[in-house]
Amino acid sequence: MTEPLAELHVHLEGSIEPAIMVEIDPTVSIEEVRSQYRYQDFRGFLMAYKWVVLKLNSPEQYAIAAKRLKETLQAQGITHAEINLSVGVMVWRKLDARAIVAAIQKELGNWPLIFDAVRQFDPADAVRVAELASEFDAGFGVGGDESVRPLSEFQDAIALAKGRFYPHAGETSNAAGVWDALEHGARRIGHGIRALDDPALCRELRDRKVPLEISISSNVATGAVPNLEAHPVRRLFDLGVPVVLNTDDPAMFHTSLRREYQIAQETFGFRDSEMAILRQNAFAYARTR
Repeated sequence: MTEPLAELHVHLEGSIEPAIMVEIDPTVSIEEVRSQYRYQDFRGFLMAYKWVVLKLNSPEQYAIAAKRLKETLQAQGITHAEINLSVGVMVWRKLDARAIVAAIQKELGNWPLIFDAVRQFDPADAVRVAELASEFDAGFGVGGDESVRPLSEFQDAIALAKGRFYPHAGETSNAAGVWDALEHGARRIGHGIRALDDPALCRELRDRKVPLEISISSNVATGAVPNLEAHPVRRLFDLGVPVVLNTDDPAMFHTSLRREYQIAQETFGFRDSEMAILRQNAFAYARTR
């Protein structure tokens, strides 16, 4: 498959390969990074992700990550990408988020950004993230541990997003989490695989044309599904739910976007015509900025 692709759900921080982390922070070794990227479940993944973000302290370091990510994506034939940034962590750590974002934008050009707040943090921090998203014309999302608090506690921040709300939901929780995202005006939903448990919800996603940003390897690696064959991507697609394939955190899940398409075809039997729909969905549901 050589057709152009679009990536709508990739975290900058989760894209940092071990060699790039050493470039960013020469005090760490490749083996240390690789050891951090080994985990058994979703909690372990969150701790590994935390380790990465705590290594990023300056605009220059973020710029390296952004430059290398764009190089990697373009080498795969990805012509459009929307990059998630853990701005909630920047706010929590009191980093200069404006300077960091400016450095990232310089490297990424006109690829859109999505600023993620963190469910585990004070919702007041999310308001600050949403304000920054508005300032930089970025999308706004909420990620992290869904079990901590519902999206209703982030209503003030969501209101500031003005129709550019791209939350994570239904990854490790349940269908209620996806309903929650839908009812709070999500334009797309990160993961959302628990929607399969509720036929009415699947019909609602289909009828409203709200896509799920599916990341197959991610869900297997974090234990969100018990094994690859159990992943619901095929069943969601067959129910008419709009599906977009993504990598989520490609360095931490040892994958690429073309690999995700290969898995869809080889493991889940997507025909050529269905593969074309998956590719088209990514461009159809992309932001223009």
